[in-house]
Amino acid sequence: MELQFLDTTFRDGSQSLWAAGMRPGMMEAIAEDVDQSGFKAVEVPVMPINFKKIVRDLKEDPWEMVNMLAKKMPKTTKTFMGEPAIFPFEIVGAPEAVVKLYYERIVATGVLNRVQIMANIFGNVDRLYPWYLPFLREQNLEVALALSYAVSPRHTDEYYAEKTKELVEMKPDVIYLKDQGGLLTVDRIRTLIPIILENANGIPIELHSHCTTGQAELVYLEAVKLGIRTLHTAIPPLADGSGQPSIFSTVQNAKYLGYTSNLDIERLQRASTRLMEMAKQDDMPIGAPLPYDHSQFVYQIPGGVISNLRHQLKELKLENRLDEVLEETVHVREELGYPVMITPYSQFVVSQAAINVATGERYKVVIDELIQFAQGTFSEDSGYTWMDENLKDKILSLPRAQQLSTVPDGSTPLHKIREQFGGPTLSDEEFLLRYIMKGTQEIDAMRQAGPPRKYFSATAPLIQLLDNLSKQPDIKHIQIQGHNRSLLLTNN
Repeated sequence: MELQFLDTTFRDGSQSLWAAGMRPGMMEAIAEDVDQSGFKAVEVPVMPINFKKIVRDLKEDPWEMVNMLAKKMPKTTKTFMGEPAIFPFEIVGAPEAVVKLYYERIVATGVLNRVQIMANIFGNVDRLYPWYLPFLREQNLEVALALSYAVSPRHTDEYYAEKTKELVEMKPDVIYLKDQGGLLTVDRIRTLIPIILENANGIPIELHSHCTTGQAELVYLEAVKLGIRTLHTAIPPLADGSGQPSIFSTVQNAKYLGYTSNLDIERLQRASTRLMEMAKQDDMPIGAPLPYDHSQFVYQIPGGVISNLRHQLKELKLENRLDEVLEETVHVREELGYPVMITPYSQFVVSQAAINVATGERYKVVIDELIQFAQGTFSEDSGYTWMDENLKDKILSLPRAQQLSTVPDGSTPLHKIREQFGGPTLSDEEFLLRYIMKGTQEIDAMRQAGPPRKYFSATAPLIQLLDNLSKQPDIKHIQIQGHNRSLLLTNN
């Protein structure tokens, strides 16, 4: 029996272990090997939130990355985490016309074939955004609906049976169980997978988990025994840790259960070796298996969010207060009605918890997104109907709540939005970049930072080395010495 694999290295692996800091040049150096390795799909970081990171922190042009990935990876299905309101924290306010334009431009590059949607945390997508799924299908995109796993009094077997049925009604190509916090155990997977399979009406089921509690590899093997045939994994050094299980150990362990794969392991080993070299070169963390950590079941923060939290607390010189923030997230989540700890709710909970700790007074400062949460902006399934009534009353009585009570309907004509960012002469790509970055300041800083960082490819390191050296005006001669042979190149 054959298993299939979805690779998360470029997106979730990077987000979980490097705070989304994998440079486009790193992806370029291994993209061809990843493309040719036989994955069912490869997750690519081409969401607006990735654009923000690439522009703001890496000082590189994300559109160049988009075009590079499309060119280097023509064979494999490429997927990303999409939503009806794809722009971060504009769940209701993102104009439909801008969302559609973004998808159209991304699809036109050839970098996107599939969209993964967090269906059960936004309620019924078909009901809330009736235009969305038909639009995706018009773009010839495969639709994968996620059933996000959580531990709380709300998230029972009955809950998951009902949510699976709701997802089936939307006629997805794939349903996948997304364990963003690495909270699944072998015992729980034995009860949960049969419930999902029973109600999935024959739709293929995939499994996505994180190694945060040290149990994901065992959970994967048990899921395979129960009938799961597609697993989400990553390539070391962007595997393990708070990311996904390693493709190598997963394939090896599955082999002893009698399962095979069509993956080119030699190519993947080459990509892993090259990626490890780049990680060491840039002093990036190396993913490693984690010991069992029961605290994850208490605060349930996903790998990517915990990675970014540590990064941000360090920048604020508050890294010594991480434990206080984690403890506060438990209380904030309970008071909010146990939202699933996944984007955007995990960010809301963690951000508010950090503010509570930093200010020394709980809810002295309340983020706008939490006010919108209390207003019911994020659908019933967010958990807000279970929200602590005293906290809800306090938040809704804030002056800012009145200002946020009028929500844009998202129907602003595209030409009107373009006028705010430079007018009709802008290319679609430039307009969308300015829309994502809310202006040109950070884009200008990115363009002034110089050319993107390049890394030698595993398949053609010498060619790339010579190309880079030829562009250095102070280098006049290049000599290559081999076995009894010597080659002298002149750089005119």
